[in-house]
Amino acid sequence: MRHVMVVDLGYGDAGKGTVVDWLCASRPVHTVVRFNGGAQAAHNVVLRDGRHHTFAQFGAGTFRPGVRTHLSRHVVVDPLALAAEADHLTAVGVPDALDRLTVDGEALLATPYHGAANRAREIARGADRHGSCGLGVGEAVAYGLAHPDEAPRVADCAHPAVLRRRLTALRDRLTAELGPLDAPPVEDCLPAYAAFADRVAIVDRAHLAGVLRAGTCVFEGAQGVLLDEWHGFHPYTTWSTTTFANAEVLLAEAGLAGTAQRLGVLRVTTTRHGPGPLVTEDPALPFADPRNPTNPWQGRFRFGHFDAVAHRYALAAAGGVDGLALTHLDLTGPALRICRRYDTVDRLTPGPAGDLDRQAALTARLLRARPVLDKAPTDWPAAVAAELGTPVLLTSHGPTAEDKVPALAAAVSAPR
Repeated sequence: MRHVMVVDLGYGDAGKGTVVDWLCASRPVHTVVRFNGGAQAAHNVVLRDGRHHTFAQFGAGTFRPGVRTHLSRHVVVDPLALAAEADHLTAVGVPDALDRLTVDGEALLATPYHGAANRAREIARGADRHGSCGLGVGEAVAYGLAHPDEAPRVADCAHPAVLRRRLTALRDRLTAELGPLDAPPVEDCLPAYAAFADRVAIVDRAHLAGVLRAGTCVFEGAQGVLLDEWHGFHPYTTWSTTTFANAEVLLAEAGLAGTAQRLGVLRVTTTRHGPGPLVTEDPALPFADPRNPTNPWQGRFRFGHFDAVAHRYALAAAGGVDGLALTHLDLTGPALRICRRYDTVDRLTPGPAGDLDRQAALTARLLRARPVLDKAPTDWPAAVAAELGTPVLLTSHGPTAEDKVPALAAAVSAPR
């Protein structure tokens, strides 16, 4: 067997969900492994019969019978949002999603207190908002880093006394820092977390090794490399490692390093939800995305021409890929052009992880840059492959699995 890792080489929203769904429809897949992010993910999958679900914490292969989801310890788990997501899956014909779910007990919990603190901080930034989703994922990561032995984790849901103590300490610390939070009392939260622990299989980190040997797995990333906590354009980034790094760690721990294909996902339009650099942005582009509407936290969904400069940077930051999935080819036409260079920049080079001052300086440079646009190529997959030096293995011309075409049939590996 050969596992597949799927990562977005843009700012997110490139179509990871529909690519994962196609992978699970085109071969036997045992489990979709989530390896970063949390409930703020929004991976849209549409079936040929019109059913639609926006996958946040469940793997985007869940429409496919028997495909399981594993939330690794690198995911920030929100049990309340997970329950709502399971309800919607039941409504669209998938009643057993929770039965096919395992969750690593070491994973951090995102709670109503994290969400309230996240929204309070973002509101306080005023015009300098970062574009947060307002769900508390980054807040949970920050709290976990500051208080690693006290941060609420998934395993605590099975131990009410421990969880009560940790939620109380969390609430009290955040209230002392930010003032009263728009969140329910601790006692009102505990029953929901206990119900989660009773309903879902909570496992230890050793569980995944058995899963990876039981069948082909698809590692589904969240957000995009250009939003990476270390290599993204600070401060308009996420508190999450969005490269292949977490997935590689999980494979190495199972003794399976190097056994997964690395698949990068890109739109033919470079897009961004919320503030921050988007050098090729063009309000005149005649596009809209009904599944990415303007919202009060991230703001509007922005469209730009294909930005080869930014995507080459993402490829370098991610350590390269074996191939690309190129989506939204149904939007191509003479209006959509390609950017191979900026007015003052030909190439961006990733720096060492953790140098946020460098990343902030790079952000300021990008906010001043202007794109040099070339006309639309006649063959988009060939043009993208040439610019990024990477083969396009899959093209997507619409939202369903049936709209996907393997460009090189042998290259998107089948199980072996």
